Amino acid sequence: MWAVGLRTQASSRLEVEQAIARKSIVLTWLMRGTIHLVSAEDARWMVQLFGPRLLAAASTRRQQLEIDQELLSRVRTLFCGAMQGSQPVPRTELMQLLTQAGISPQGQRGYHLLWSLALEGLICFGPRQDNEQTFVLLEEWLPTLRSLSREEALAELAIRYFTSHGPATLHDFAGWAGLPITEARQGHEAIKGNLLVEKVAGSTQWLSTPTADAAALVPPRVCLLPGFDEYFLGYKDRRAVVATEQLSEICPGGNGIFKPMVVIDGQIVGTWKSTIRKNKMLIKAHLFLPMHVPHAEVEAAAVQYCQFVGVPLEAVILNEGSTT
Repeated sequence: MWAVGLRTQASSRLEVEQAIARKSIVLTWLMRGTIHLVSAEDARWMVQLFGPRLLAAASTRRQQLEIDQELLSRVRTLFCGAMQGSQPVPRTELMQLLTQAGISPQGQRGYHLLWSLALEGLICFGPRQDNEQTFVLLEEWLPTLRSLSREEALAELAIRYFTSHGPATLHDFAGWAGLPITEARQGHEAIKGNLLVEKVAGSTQWLSTPTADAAALVPPRVCLLPGFDEYFLGYKDRRAVVATEQLSEICPGGNGIFKPMVVIDGQIVGTWKSTIRKNKMLIKAHLFLPMHVPHAEVEAAAVQYCQFVGVPLEAVILNEGSTT
């Protein structure tokens, strides 16, 4: 939610949640089989592009979880009955339905069933209810959906990526999308005539032509990015924004969990975490190296985050290696 708030006019988490409730954006599993927020009009073609490959790649995991086509058919029937009429159903209720039908949701089984049916294009996340995830039938929730051929979808994905992430390489695009390099190249070939190209340290990088609006934008010097942010995960080669020796600070042990990041002048220089104490937010930032940091600018970034989540800021604490 915070990643969206940073990049849009949304000043609060509630505004993003309202956009989901209004069906203008959708939460579902897409690139690399992970959860993304996507424009509602793009939901179908993106699921159609990524779903078949991801489902095929998960066949061994389905066997481990004892999920076969007969079981999936039963679950489809159960979930369709529960969600019919654009009715959002909380996740806990869906798990109870499975249990009542004699289908165990334990041991990641319930999660994988939701994941599989979402990548089939049957379901997606609905609006949160009482701070709980709900699910809806995709076709009912978003009856007017854009469809593209696979060739069109690859080209559309490529132009969206290089417009929003450029300068970037073809391998950056393939890694971000979770596509084989041959398919990434197919999409890139279809649109590269609309892109600019430049050489950076011997690497061929592609980007869109800057617009007047984009050129006028001046990003804040200090940003507090969430974990799993596109600024980091959107690239295969991350050396432009963070030193290689500091990658382990962002993802300790390579465990797939990425910490929220402190960015100063475009460089990832630390991580941060937030804690709510007595209805106020305490933010602690750990910087990789001793450096002078303008405390007022860090605090301004913290205030922006606190306003988004609706909790007043108590204080910002920087690690002892930095000065303020």
